[in-house]
Amino acid sequence: MRIAFHSPLKTPDSPVPSGDRRVARLLMHALARAGHEVDLATRLRSRDGNGDVTRQARLAELGTRLAARYLRLVSQGKRPRPDLWFTYHLYYKAPDLIGPLVAEALGIPYVVAEASVAHKRAGGPWDQGHRATLAALARADLVIGLNPHDRPLVQPCLSQGAAYLHLPPFLEIDGPPPPERPDRPAELLAVGMMRAGDKLASYRVLGAALQNVPGDWRLTVVGDGPARPEVEAALAAISGRVTWRSTLDSIELGAAYAGADLLVWPAVNEAYGMALLEAQAAGLPVVAGDTGGVSAIVRHDVTGLLVPVSEAVPFADAVAALVQDPTRRRALGAKAAAITRAEHGLPAAAERLDAALRPLVEARR
Repeated sequence: MRIAFHSPLKTPDSPVPSGDRRVARLLMHALARAGHEVDLATRLRSRDGNGDVTRQARLAELGTRLAARYLRLVSQGKRPRPDLWFTYHLYYKAPDLIGPLVAEALGIPYVVAEASVAHKRAGGPWDQGHRATLAALARADLVIGLNPHDRPLVQPCLSQGAAYLHLPPFLEIDGPPPPERPDRPAELLAVGMMRAGDKLASYRVLGAALQNVPGDWRLTVVGDGPARPEVEAALAAISGRVTWRSTLDSIELGAAYAGADLLVWPAVNEAYGMALLEAQAAGLPVVAGDTGGVSAIVRHDVTGLLVPVSEAVPFADAVAALVQDPTRRRALGAKAAAITRAEHGLPAAAERLDAALRPLVEARR
C-alpha cells in the first residue's frame, strides 16, 4: 500500500530532537517494515502555542490550499496516489488541516495515531484547533492510541463504524539482551529535555526527592534546553553527586543506559515517556511518577516502581529502596528488558499496524 504520512506537530525530518519526532520516525519505520510505501505528504506544522485566533485562521486557510495542491499533483501524476492517509499526533494546538480533506476527495481511509481531546478548549482561544480536531476524528476510519489515558475522551468523538486500536509504544531494539549489572554503588540516570513547564516540574521533584535519598549513589543527567539554569538550581542540593551530559546522540545515549543501574524520572504530566521505554529495553529498572500512560510502559514492582506523581517523599522512598537493594534492582531490570523486547519491539508494532490498516484499504477497494 502507498501511505501518505503527516505529522502536524513536528515533522519527522525536523532538525530539533524530541520524543514527538522520534515516535513519528518509528511509525514510518514500522509501516515500511510491514511492506508499505510511506510518503511524507506535507511538512506543514499547524502548531499554535499561544492561542492566536488569527494565526489559527491563517493555518486553516493554508491547510486548505495545500490539500488542493496535493490533490492537483496526484491528479497530474506528479505525486503517487495514496491508498491511505495516516496522521500522527493531533490535538487542539496542532490539528490536522490537510488529511481529512485529501482523504474525503480521494475516497481513501483516514487514520489517526495519538489524538487527544480537551473539551475545555471549546469557545476559548484554541476553539478553532479544538473544532478542527473533532472534525478530523469524526472523519477517521481508525484511531490508534499509544497512550491509553486518551481513549475515554477520544473514542466518543468517532463516527459510527470507526475503530479504536491500542498500540503499545515501541522501539527499534537491536543487539543481544543487556548483561547483568555488577555490584557497585548505584548509578542513577535522568533523561529529559530542559524546558519550562512539565519537564522543569519533573526536575524539581527529582531534586527535592534525591536530596533525601541516603547511601552511596551518583546521578547522571542527560538533556539540555532553555531551562538549564532552573534545572541546575533544582539539583543544587545534590550538585556534588551530579554529572551533566547535555544532549546525546543515539549511540551515546545507549552507552549512558548501559552504564547506569536505575532510571529516575518523576514524569509530571508525561504521556508515556520514550526514555522510560528505552531504559527498560537496556535492562534498567525505572522509578517514575504514575501519570498518563506511564503505567502502560512501567509495570509496578515488575519492571520498576511507580509512585504518586509530583510527590517527592514517595519518590525518594522508592529510589532509596532500590539504591539499597542491588539484587532487587537487577531482577527488575531483567524483567524490564525481557518484557520490552517481547511486547514493545518494532516487529510487533509493524504486525499490529499492518493487521489494522490492510482491511480498511481492501474494504474501500
